[in-house]
Amino acid sequence: MILSALLTSVAINLGLCLLFFTLYSILRKQPGNITVYVPRLVAEGKVKEGGHFNLERLLPTAGWVRKAWEPTEEEFLLNCGLDAFVFMRIFVFSLKVFTFGGIIGMFVLFPINYMGSQLSDDSDFQHKSLDSFSVSNVNNGSNRLWIHFSAAYVFTGVVCYLLYFRGIPIPPGSTCTDAVERFFSEYHPSTYLSHSVVRRSNKLHNLITDADKLYKRLTNLKQKNDAPKKQTREGCLGLFGPKVDILDHYERRLENIEDNVRKEQSSVASKEVPAAFVSFKTRFGAAIALNIQEGVNPTEWITEEAPEPHDVYWPFFTVSFLKRWISKLVVFVAYTSLTILFLIPVAIVQGLTHLDQLETLFPFLKGILRLSVVSQVITGYLPSLILQLFLSFIPPTMIMLSSLQGYISRSQIQKSACTKVLLFTIWNIFFANVLSGSALYRVNVFFEPKSIPRVLAEAVPSQASFFIAYVVTSGWTTIASELLRLTTLISNFISRTFCRNGDDDFEPPSIPYHSEIPRIRLFGLLGVTYFLLAPLILPFLLIYFCLGYIIFRNQFLKVYVPKFETGGEFWPTVHNSTIFSLVLMHVIAIGIFGLKNLPLAAGLTLPLPILTLLFNEYCQKRFLPIFKHFPLECLIKKDRAEQNEHNMSEFYDKMANAYNDPALMPIKYSERSDSQRTPLLHSSQV
Repeated sequence: MILSALLTSVAINLGLCLLFFTLYSILRKQPGNITVYVPRLVAEGKVKEGGHFNLERLLPTAGWVRKAWEPTEEEFLLNCGLDAFVFMRIFVFSLKVFTFGGIIGMFVLFPINYMGSQLSDDSDFQHKSLDSFSVSNVNNGSNRLWIHFSAAYVFTGVVCYLLYFRGIPIPPGSTCTDAVERFFSEYHPSTYLSHSVVRRSNKLHNLITDADKLYKRLTNLKQKNDAPKKQTREGCLGLFGPKVDILDHYERRLENIEDNVRKEQSSVASKEVPAAFVSFKTRFGAAIALNIQEGVNPTEWITEEAPEPHDVYWPFFTVSFLKRWISKLVVFVAYTSLTILFLIPVAIVQGLTHLDQLETLFPFLKGILRLSVVSQVITGYLPSLILQLFLSFIPPTMIMLSSLQGYISRSQIQKSACTKVLLFTIWNIFFANVLSGSALYRVNVFFEPKSIPRVLAEAVPSQASFFIAYVVTSGWTTIASELLRLTTLISNFISRTFCRNGDDDFEPPSIPYHSEIPRIRLFGLLGVTYFLLAPLILPFLLIYFCLGYIIFRNQFLKVYVPKFETGGEFWPTVHNSTIFSLVLMHVIAIGIFGLKNLPLAAGLTLPLPILTLLFNEYCQKRFLPIFKHFPLECLIKKDRAEQNEHNMSEFYDKMANAYNDPALMPIKYSERSDSQRTPLLHSSQV
């Protein structure tokens, strides 16, 4: 791709970003949009709907940037939680890495690449190919390649230093019922507090979900006081049967569902699942029960750390072992099939980057494709846009697959989906694009390890222009659209205009870590990989990370409300992906030095991936246990600090009922007496 095509892509996306920023600064001040742009503040009662029209609301301002920047790290951690803090640390870490890399790349490697003459390109600067600014343009056997060799060592050292001294935050810190109580009362008498046995409540959850939906629909209809009474038919899909008043019809249906819920709650008492949540009086007691084998038979009493009460994924407990095993197998097959099938859109995208292939396939478009504007848009902008559209369906698909694998908490589902999306993205966005086109038939390189450095050294630099355009198209536009929240804005407008939903339906969103972290780490991989090959990508990445830092601070402070806390457990994913990026850069560097007839530099680069992996092994031993188990020292200190607090008895009372299945709680939808609202299953039985 020539430089003018890249400039066209940059101009288009820069214009979109400025448009999004301007629209955001105007729309966020409109009274009807506060549930779109500040739902967290609405939920906390800090902002209320209201206000009259005035001209100031139509003037764009940048005050949101200052407000997002003002909170200190301690205040941000206190308000937004540890997971949000770790997420923002990804941007801080990336900014430090690529600021250093950008300085070395743009002021040292970039001029050296441009001054080479390996590629014959006599066109003027504006029409030069981007390969002229990559390592491919350095002459074979040139001593200037030793500068690239030195840069690889220095850059690796700086990244490892930042990983180590990043300041990793430490996490804060008879019947089945009779069997559980008897066992823990006997073997943990001083620390055992209470337990809550899990019951099969799938049908009950479905009934309550139906009741929630019907109650919201009924509430919305009642709010339309000025609307004429509507009628519907009682039969199938509202198309058959006698006509009835829709309000009366919904109220009768809601009462019937309530009756069914109460009956199901009474029958659930005998549907115990061999699983229970056990609470302890001290953190130390819980840690002992968690980390030692409870019984002689290791398969009889299996313990694992319980998630927070609101993080529990209840459907898991009603699934049999065989069904879970089959589900995992199905998920593996589905994930593998999706990864392979995604190569089809990747091949389409790569076809768009080669106009000669398009002219061969569609000769009647030859005249249009040779127009300067058309060719620049097709090769510089369209491929990345199409790839991003296909990629947008992957995160929700991975969430669905992860939910079938038997995890007991939503946070575990998100972490599993995050790993799946990251691996999928690295393979289909990076490797599939690198090995497509002329290198498509060399995928068997992975079965010939000795040829991997050579093939990657040939293929990766040739895709530099595509990935620069991808950073601009996917990175800049996506991060700007995160601020505008266009989908939510349109949904809110339709809801207020046609449905007039009440405040009871309002629920602030939580950030989808499973889609955001893989996207950020893909850009990190591109920056590390192309640091030596095409340093021109680094300024575009720095712009992306700068925008992401300030925009996500704003979103965490005003939009997103965390639904669970993992104690920063997403950071190991960031660490591992960074180590992988460094090793990949080293392998490509070895291949580059070999192709450039500099075997000594290739040989001296060999210790670099080995040292990096040794550093990673040390970090795994040193830091990973922090994310898996709470340190004993911290647990005992926290327990001792809370021993004399006056409200501990109240805390124990709450703990005893914290893990009760929410489906077994009383429901209050229809306007009936309190005696009818009480579940047939008494709370003491839960």
